Amino acid sequence: MIEELLPGSVAVVEARGRDALGDGVLLYPEEEAVVVRAVEKRRREFRAARGCARQAMEKLGVPPGPIVPGERGAPRWPDGLIGSMTHCEDYCAAALVHVGELVSVGIDAEPHDRLPEGVLEAVALPAEQTRLEALAHSHPSIHWDRLLFSAKESVYKAWFPLTGEWLDFLEADIEIDPGAVPGAPGRFRARLLVPGPVVDGHRIEIFDGRWTTERGLAATAIAVPRPQGGERC
Repeated sequence: MIEELLPGSVAVVEARGRDALGDGVLLYPEEEAVVVRAVEKRRREFRAARGCARQAMEKLGVPPGPIVPGERGAPRWPDGLIGSMTHCEDYCAAALVHVGELVSVGIDAEPHDRLPEGVLEAVALPAEQTRLEALAHSHPSIHWDRLLFSAKESVYKAWFPLTGEWLDFLEADIEIDPGAVPGAPGRFRARLLVPGPVVDGHRIEIFDGRWTTERGLAATAIAVPRPQGGERC
């Protein structure tokens, strides 16, 4: 599902159902230390996501190794790799790519259902809420509020490795293109409302992403390419 949202250079591994429980995934001692006191649900999600990530490493020809959380919980990838992970009920995924192919990746999956009461107002700008109302009118089969939430999560996951800084939900204005609904994945554009990360001397102010809703899930993904041309900052 997420694989169809990302370039072919990205290795994506997804797991559903029992495979998303993490049973049989052995943790390295460094990883085990992270979740030694965690509840079983958290331990299962942690194991399952790392199982997907290790398979993605193998697809890229990289020996599997420990993946421990770093600052703000972001995964520390082996040298030469960048990536992102996501997990929700009965689903998990990891997306990895060699450094140089892209500068950042962000993925997220959520249950395709309405957001809990009060959440949309906390995460969406007034302009975003207005656009969601129009989308709900024209395409009522999609839970656009949940899709926006997922897109915001993907934006943050793509942003943080480039900046090491927090990005609030209200610091990115996301416009979702419904595309061919139902059908091919749609697209979205996130306009950063704070100074964007500088990569190779170029400031990135827009993150472009893709989305899909399949099999009870809403999924989003962002692949940030290396800047080409333009003025340097």
